[in-house]
Amino acid sequence: MAEPQPLFDYTGHLPECPVWQEEEQALWWADILEGEIHRFHPESGEHRVLRFPEEVGCFALREEGGFIVAMRNAIWLADEQGTLVKKVCDNPSNPALARFNDGGTDHRGRFYAGTFWGPGDYNGALLVRVDNDLTPHVIQCDILGANGLAFSPDGRWMYTSDTPNSVIWRTPLNEDGEPGARTLFKAFDEGEGSPDGAAMDEEGCYWSALFDGYRVARFSPQGEELESYTLPVRCPTMVCFGGKDMKTLYITTTRENMDEEELKARPLSGAIFTLPVAVAGMKKPPFREA
Repeated sequence: MAEPQPLFDYTGHLPECPVWQEEEQALWWADILEGEIHRFHPESGEHRVLRFPEEVGCFALREEGGFIVAMRNAIWLADEQGTLVKKVCDNPSNPALARFNDGGTDHRGRFYAGTFWGPGDYNGALLVRVDNDLTPHVIQCDILGANGLAFSPDGRWMYTSDTPNSVIWRTPLNEDGEPGARTLFKAFDEGEGSPDGAAMDEEGCYWSALFDGYRVARFSPQGEELESYTLPVRCPTMVCFGGKDMKTLYITTTRENMDEEELKARPLSGAIFTLPVAVAGMKKPPFREA
């Protein structure tokens, strides 16, 4: 069985939201706490960093170039250099207590961004969708830490996770992609890891980064664990598929809140790993503006 390997000589603070750009064969990701978006081109080894004025919870590449970026206080459109050019909406949570976190696009190229409720005292986070005409909608609440966004190949299901509550949810979508009532897909016991960021493969299986679990795992559409891959670090944060055949799994990890002893024992905490897999992943559409 293949083992995850470091992508290149890099460790970040809180890398998240990996996105594969098929046209350029490049990997993008955010370092949330550093307020950065990174680009790495595996073939050439070129590494580029764009800096933003606030934490970058998540982002998507825009079809016409640039980014849609969910930062602490608001969601913005940005150009290719990372310059903010248009505010889409304010953070509908209290930005002093809840920053944006995980997100991405659906099959229609709409952008989703969830928040993370910092105090942790109740489920105060939510999930926002920005439509193609830039209209924002709050589509789910009762979340402590929004994560794990992914969509089934047929577009009938949306998957999300709530990391602090150690659960994955599944939500039916109608023909217009509007959500119904969510149901529990899988709950995790102590010691299994908590479901963080995720991606979907072409067979409809859900790949989850298991925070605090030293691993990533693949789950069937029925919630059965099919595969598990151990990492040399405690806290993977998200996965995405890439490569020319979409059969490379990219795994972001973090070193947030780790003491010197753990970092000495696990020096690759915060690195990005690659893992060859047998099934191709779903391609993520760019954000499409009407």
